[in-house]
Amino acid sequence: MKRVLPGILALLIVQSAYCFPQVTDTSSLVVSSTEPANNNGGEIKGKEEKPVVPKIYEMNINTNVSNRYAKTQIASKVKNLDKSPNEVEFSVVTPDRAFISGFVMEIDGKSYKAYVQEKQEAKKTYDEAVASGRAAAHVQGSARDSNRFTVSVNVEPQSKAVFYLQYEELLQRQNGKYEIVINIHPGQPVKNMNVEVHIDESRPLKFVETPALRSGNEISTKENENLLPNAKIDPVNETSAVVSFQPDVEKQKEYAKELGTEKDNGLAGQFIVQYDVERDPSGGEVLVDGGHFVHFFAPSEVKPLPKMVIFVLDTSGSMSGIRIEQLKQAMNRILSELHENDVFSIIDFNDNAKVWNVDKVAVQHETASEYQPFWYRNEDESKQIFKNRTQQPIPSPYPANKANVQKGKQVVEKLQADGSTNIMDALKTALTIINKNHEESKRNQPIIVFLTDGEATSGETNNENIISTITELNSGKTPLFSLSFGDGADRSFLQKISLKNNGFARHIYEGADASLQLEEFYKSISSPLLSDVKFKYVDKVKEVTKTRYPILFHGGEIVVAGQIDPGFAPQPIEAKGFEGPVILTPPKEITAAPGSLERLWAYLTLKQILERRDAAENKTELTKEALDIALKYSFVSDVSSLVVVKPNETSKAVETEDASKQRQDFGGIPYYKSFPAGGLRSAVRPLSLGSPLAFGAGGFASPMAPMPDFAEEILLSTPATYDATTTVEPIYNPNIPIDTLKSNLTWLGPLLHENGTITLPWGTYKSGVGEILNIRPDCAKSVLGSPGSCTLLQQCEFYSSLTDIEKFKEHFCDFEGYAGMCCPKGKRID
Repeated sequence: MKRVLPGILALLIVQSAYCFPQVTDTSSLVVSSTEPANNNGGEIKGKEEKPVVPKIYEMNINTNVSNRYAKTQIASKVKNLDKSPNEVEFSVVTPDRAFISGFVMEIDGKSYKAYVQEKQEAKKTYDEAVASGRAAAHVQGSARDSNRFTVSVNVEPQSKAVFYLQYEELLQRQNGKYEIVINIHPGQPVKNMNVEVHIDESRPLKFVETPALRSGNEISTKENENLLPNAKIDPVNETSAVVSFQPDVEKQKEYAKELGTEKDNGLAGQFIVQYDVERDPSGGEVLVDGGHFVHFFAPSEVKPLPKMVIFVLDTSGSMSGIRIEQLKQAMNRILSELHENDVFSIIDFNDNAKVWNVDKVAVQHETASEYQPFWYRNEDESKQIFKNRTQQPIPSPYPANKANVQKGKQVVEKLQADGSTNIMDALKTALTIINKNHEESKRNQPIIVFLTDGEATSGETNNENIISTITELNSGKTPLFSLSFGDGADRSFLQKISLKNNGFARHIYEGADASLQLEEFYKSISSPLLSDVKFKYVDKVKEVTKTRYPILFHGGEIVVAGQIDPGFAPQPIEAKGFEGPVILTPPKEITAAPGSLERLWAYLTLKQILERRDAAENKTELTKEALDIALKYSFVSDVSSLVVVKPNETSKAVETEDASKQRQDFGGIPYYKSFPAGGLRSAVRPLSLGSPLAFGAGGFASPMAPMPDFAEEILLSTPATYDATTTVEPIYNPNIPIDTLKSNLTWLGPLLHENGTITLPWGTYKSGVGEILNIRPDCAKSVLGSPGSCTLLQQCEFYSSLTDIEKFKEHFCDFEGYAGMCCPKGKRID
């Protein structure tokens, strides 16, 4: 019975429109309004009236967490109070690790359901909005480590619209807790704002907390009591709890003031829920559900490993000013966190890599690249110092005793920013230190912490050569953790080199809190518990996720999932611990999961395929594997897009953008969209969906994947619903039936034949119905009056503008016997 209840509860929540749990969501509406046009040539009479901003009258966010797997559903209800049609833009910020898995719009009592299909290049049409006098008012904030989903739709006067979005993620345990982050940016105070987080775990909850609201950008060491959410935490039983946050309009304004935003823009910040569970001290917890299992592994009674930390710090010219000062602040605190049984080295690099003698607080070794003069140096003296350094041996790591830590801080204070960026020399030197101290690296877990704010500009500058060389030299597979500092760093390169070398990359955002970000990152990797962790799942399992991990840190967790056959049993874990090899055994009894595990397994599988794809040279097979999973489970990812169907419009591939950057308005002045008299026209602004590492058009043709159950539940809760793909016209599809083409272009009916030909007054041609042609010869005059490309009718977004045979003749083009039209550049649908 317990496993049935969550599904029933979710349905009731959606039907009553009360939902929104967990994680990062910011619902912000960007509103554009129309200006009325009269019937005399579209001229506007009288003084232009200020449009009435549509009102968000209810916002519900509901997150259901089961087995650390969170599903967040957002419902935002808005009413157009104006006398004119308004275009409403629904925008939500989702966690960077989350997959959007469903979207439905309800307009005038009818529901329009989105679909997931292979990623397409979404066309940016924001510039077109500007060119035609249309634009969007900027009313939303930004959030780090997040993506922003945006879609717009036209709403009739005095009409309502409801937007439903779902996204999913497996919560990551860091520093001993799981954290659910919900971004809230409605852009205005909302009368009915309801946030609920339902936590249902298999193990007793150790704690559930709601810290002070955050801005979503800079972090602080002090908690503002005025930002405490006063959320209601109701324990249901020892394994379950419900957290509720329902600020009224006045409270939302108070929060806005404390967070540094205008009160009339409403709450703009992050609501946080933190929790952890009791856990097995040794072998972890194994859950099963139907044909799937999951193994959560976070041992609590394991002595930390001593470590060998090699700090590789960029001191090139671009690090000058505030960056180098923030690096020094962070390193001073990080050095204080070293344990006495740790050892450490400090390398700084610009044109060359320099290894510091911590005991003497001086550079001892410098890589033998060409000497670079600088205006403030005594050149003769500097050349001699450089020559001496190149001939000195590389010093071994220093014990992290109090004296050496203090001297290490003196080293950091001496760092100066100048020169270019020699990444190859820096990382080769770090590996040389580890390989040279092989015996010590057996006792102390080696870790490379590599920070840079730019690209390789000195020595080897080819990224692929750097990656292949460093990976080959790293024979011991020392974990390499990369930190990209600011917007100038090559984040994709750092991600790839880290993934190739058993680590990961993190981004340090520029801001007053950059030093705190560095400290928070180091804290997460400061205490390794086990290395070379191996899960021995071989028999009675299939499609198992990653089973070997180079390192497990204190406060973290490893998750393994897979499909099971009858006779499945938990298996032991092998690893290297403080005293050598260890075997950790999970409890023999198998626990039934409180919820389904299939989507958790699918999520984890897709995430790990995408990581391997990021690091791979040939991405073809991994892209296909990822796409198969994404389509089956309706996950919007790097290889899949969300196709949004809207009233009277083309289907659009909507994508997300990086939410850490502020969206641009036009000089802070809202623009409004105008529509012709007697009709409505909507301008969509597709944005990138998935991570910035987008997979472009082309690849594997795949059918559309249906929405998950939550969308069906939403549709069941609304009257007069229907599937928009069969009723909204026109839907542009290369396989569009002849009857649909005839109904969209009524004049075409008598000319179009069942055999696929079209008879025109000037000749007979192939219609191309049901075909996709990749040729696109240039043509002189498109339907917009600009040069274009000759395409089939159904492959052009503007084919419905061919209102009669004369209009078609004006823009007709013949290519290889097909009847085509001159379509504006960039408006062809493939």
